[in-house]
Amino acid sequence: MFQTSNYSGTKEEQYTLVIKQLEALLEGETNRVANLSNASALLGQFLNRINWVGFYLNEDGELILGPFQGLPACVRIPFGKGVCGTAAIEQKTLRVKDVHEFPGHIACDAASRSEIVVPLVKDGELIGVLDIDSPETDRFDEEDEKGLVQFAKALVRFL
Repeated sequence: MFQTSNYSGTKEEQYTLVIKQLEALLEGETNRVANLSNASALLGQFLNRINWVGFYLNEDGELILGPFQGLPACVRIPFGKGVCGTAAIEQKTLRVKDVHEFPGHIACDAASRSEIVVPLVKDGELIGVLDIDSPETDRFDEEDEKGLVQFAKALVRFL
């Protein structure tokens, strides 16, 4: 049974703890949807000041909405379009301080102001992306990026 934690200590220590929780939650489970669902729920309770967290999965050269926490979202995102599609095609993490300044930003939720997208890559293949939005401009910093990249690396072992 999962119990929420009070995350204390440095941001690095907090990300270390949430990654340990992720590994404990997913240990022994092989179903991709179940694992992505629990991962999005875990991040949803861990991260403050966000309005959407979830996954888009690579399917036939486009990103298809996967498990998430938040308001209903765009279902299909072409590679190279918006923050998610750009992160997918470049296979690199994108941290956007103000989504309104990102060329071609896809506004699924008008409240979103900043975004971070982390590609999920396993054995050189793009599985999809982790997408997190915030209603605050410049919500995500370098420590968040580092922690979320490590979270994604831990997650792909279970996908």
